[in-house]
Amino acid sequence: MRYGVVSRGFHWLTVLLVFTMIPVGLIMTQDLPRSIQNPLFILHKGLGVVVLVVVALRLGWRAFNPPPPLPAAIPAPQRLAAAATHAGLYALLMVMAVSGYVRVTAGGFPIELLVAFGVPPLLAENEPLAETAKAVHAAAAFALIGLVSVHVAAASYHGIVRRDGVFSRMWPPFSA
Repeated sequence: MRYGVVSRGFHWLTVLLVFTMIPVGLIMTQDLPRSIQNPLFILHKGLGVVVLVVVALRLGWRAFNPPPPLPAAIPAPQRLAAAATHAGLYALLMVMAVSGYVRVTAGGFPIELLVAFGVPPLLAENEPLAETAKAVHAAAAFALIGLVSVHVAAASYHGIVRRDGVFSRMWPPFSA
């Protein structure tokens, strides 16, 4: 049994966003000319807002449209690992989005996408809070990279090695 087209759309949109955010986030923090660094920061902050909205909508959708059951042949430890991985991915995506928002707004910086929509910052400038959020964001980023790697490896294992129907629940992205 497959995920519905909306769930698959949310999944692959999240993949596109995360696979853009990770390299941009890693590159923008390097010692670069401001003419390169500033647009990368603006892109990263804007996409962070999009990630927050997409993940919130995705969780709302999932609450009313639960995932299809795993094939019966999947052993209990793998079921548990899959559930824990998915929960961890959702949690880390939310932690990343919220800590990024807190870091930027408490640091006194704008989030240009929100400014364009007339959304004021929800936090006052607070440098200690910004520094804490920065540390959380950095730690969560590496945890997210690790968990995404585990997720991709498991999907590849099920899709290429086992061919047990787990991968085909989410692929192809938008077919009926």
